[in-house]
Amino acid sequence: MSVEHTILSQLNDPQRAAVLQIDGPVMIIAGAGAGKTRALTYRIAYMLAKGVSPYRILALTFTNKAAAEMKERIFQLVGDSNAKAVMMGTFHGVFNRIIQIEHKNLGFMHNITIYDTDDAKNLLKSIVKEMNLDTKTYVANHVLHRISSAKSSLLSANDYARSREIIEADRLSGKPYIAEIFKRYNTRLKNANAMDFDDLLYFMNVLLRDFPEVLHKYQNRFQYILVDEYQDTNYAQYLIVKKLSAAHHNICVVGDDAQSIYAFRGANIQNILNFKKDYPETKTYKLEQNYRSTQHIVNAANAVIKNNQDQLHKEVWTENEEGFRIEIIKTNSDNEEAHEVAHSIFQTKQNFQKNNSNFAILYRINAQSRALEEALLKKNIPYIIYGGISFYKRKEVKDVLAYFRLAINHFDEESLRRVINYPMRGIGATTVDKIIVCAHEKNTRIWNIVENPDAYQLEVNAPTKARLKDFAVRIKSYTAMLTKTEAYELGKHIVMTTGIMQELNADKSEIDRLQNVEALLDSMKEFTEKEPESLFNEATGEIITDYFPSLDTFVESISLLTDDEEKKNENQDRVKLMTIHSAKGLEFDYVYVTGLEENLFPSSMSLGTRAELEEERRLFYVAITRARKKLTLTSAQTRYRFGSLQFCEESRFLHEIPEKFIHKTQKASMGRNICISNANEVTPTHFIPMNQVVHHKPHLNVPKRKQTVGHEARADQIYVGLRVYHDTFGYGKVAQTDGEGTDKKAVVSFDSVGNKTLLLKFAKLVIP
Repeated sequence: MSVEHTILSQLNDPQRAAVLQIDGPVMIIAGAGAGKTRALTYRIAYMLAKGVSPYRILALTFTNKAAAEMKERIFQLVGDSNAKAVMMGTFHGVFNRIIQIEHKNLGFMHNITIYDTDDAKNLLKSIVKEMNLDTKTYVANHVLHRISSAKSSLLSANDYARSREIIEADRLSGKPYIAEIFKRYNTRLKNANAMDFDDLLYFMNVLLRDFPEVLHKYQNRFQYILVDEYQDTNYAQYLIVKKLSAAHHNICVVGDDAQSIYAFRGANIQNILNFKKDYPETKTYKLEQNYRSTQHIVNAANAVIKNNQDQLHKEVWTENEEGFRIEIIKTNSDNEEAHEVAHSIFQTKQNFQKNNSNFAILYRINAQSRALEEALLKKNIPYIIYGGISFYKRKEVKDVLAYFRLAINHFDEESLRRVINYPMRGIGATTVDKIIVCAHEKNTRIWNIVENPDAYQLEVNAPTKARLKDFAVRIKSYTAMLTKTEAYELGKHIVMTTGIMQELNADKSEIDRLQNVEALLDSMKEFTEKEPESLFNEATGEIITDYFPSLDTFVESISLLTDDEEKKNENQDRVKLMTIHSAKGLEFDYVYVTGLEENLFPSSMSLGTRAELEEERRLFYVAITRARKKLTLTSAQTRYRFGSLQFCEESRFLHEIPEKFIHKTQKASMGRNICISNANEVTPTHFIPMNQVVHHKPHLNVPKRKQTVGHEARADQIYVGLRVYHDTFGYGKVAQTDGEGTDKKAVVSFDSVGNKTLLLKFAKLVIP
């Protein structure tokens, strides 16, 4: 059997049709769990089997993990080492490699350092401080977001400053100096021979826009372009792909418009919706068979997403079993919601012998995790939150990496400032401030001052100058070893000779940090022993025969890892807690989607336009389709937010799921269906599923009187001053009313227990 036949035999009919169509523009629309990555992977393998040169193929993904798995599978399918020469990786990773080659066109030097979000924020904090601006007004996170949005829209610092609309918006927000901060930020990056993540897209566009020979070079090289998750591309990514594919039009995009959920990062769903307008000759293939979820889950997801207007129509189906109906749990409060989720996980584990890792709890915002964590702890259920500090952002790891980066690029200002006095060597903050001031006055880089303080007349004492020179000599000694010593050996040498390992060893309380540094060295060892991902020199097309696993190659390989990738690699047996955005691309047997209430999910910040609401609905669709076997949706009728108790209306999304796919629920008895509260709290009735009804009878020392006269009042009959009777609290007088209709509530001053706030539709007050 030929390789081509073997590849095609493992695909269903729509996948096979998409794989066979090698030439021309192709759009593969795939529902959740329909095997879109499989189609993309097999398409590349089939192209290679048909004789297409791997050097002519560019495959762009959104995670390194996806690219690595695809490349490994392609290698298995075609059995050709040249398969590893396919240029495959994330947008940022691939463009970083090209920019490193074409750096001279952009006015940068070799070995450009890539600043992560923390590096960028630290640099911005320094600039704000140097400009004597209010750090509470110019919060680094906000300023970086403004700069990132500008770069993603391909605006330079000068473009930003020239835009009257942007400048006016900054002025009205009380931040008129963002344009100046942006300008200084870019200058400092350039002086440090560094770029941030957004620069990789920005400068790739500059290369293709301003240098026709570069555009022609890569158009000629990449004759076949494939893009995964095309619905997540932003404006800058869209333009790059369009320019690169303009010469040959052999572009294949794979995606699901129903899973476009990253508008806040700049993703533009119109890129996939309008693909046919850009390429009128497009052939479209739909992958609609879901291999992941049960029929009830698939049908519910279809019903929800049909409510969106902006979409490419498809009807996802599955041959999997019908499965459990979708369970809806309505609770009184967020704490009770968390309790019910934890109890459900505990019971399912006991009844079906499931592992903790089979379960995931999803939420709209990180703040929801608190109550869930407490409930899981009470049940002794181990969990992990996708949202903590990732490995490569831990202090001790960043300290070591700063030494690595400084050895590769002496001008990396953030790395230099981070380790110039770590471990302590008598170069304090005052000296560093003097170095920075001197560098600005002399219009030179900080490294130049450190390396030769005498030449730049740095005003510090002789011992300090000696320590600066010693530090520079040490860093240069590491640089001299870059081309002679492989990554692991050099990394180990740096860790030992800087004194970092000795310092962590000396303090027994630092055992975790010591182990993290050791884990970093382990990863370097693994890196030096594995085969290189590419066997081509991208600059020349020459096959590499003498690959050397250098430190700069290692640093480049980890510099563009995202937090989400590190979290998704977590394999411990724990329940996973995460935002729905973080859950995209993952799947679990049992999924709990919590907080399904109006103004939380959908978010109150996403109700301004139809487009915003439709993105929230797509987010709900993503949440639903993470589940393989059972989906549970929960809501609370009261929830603490921003320090106050809020009354919640259940999410409109719950009403978009047909009842035939839902497990019936039953009201629980809770002291005449009213939960007891403090004077300024209202706690409505608790709903839980029929198979989990729990009766909680409040124990109060309230002298009850048998009611023999009177009638149960409607909400509109309750007014201030009215004498009423309650089955639990006894007699009282209405002190205050608020709201209308079914949301009307009242504060009643009871003779025996004082003030209680009641939701009238549940209180069953009697007028004597």
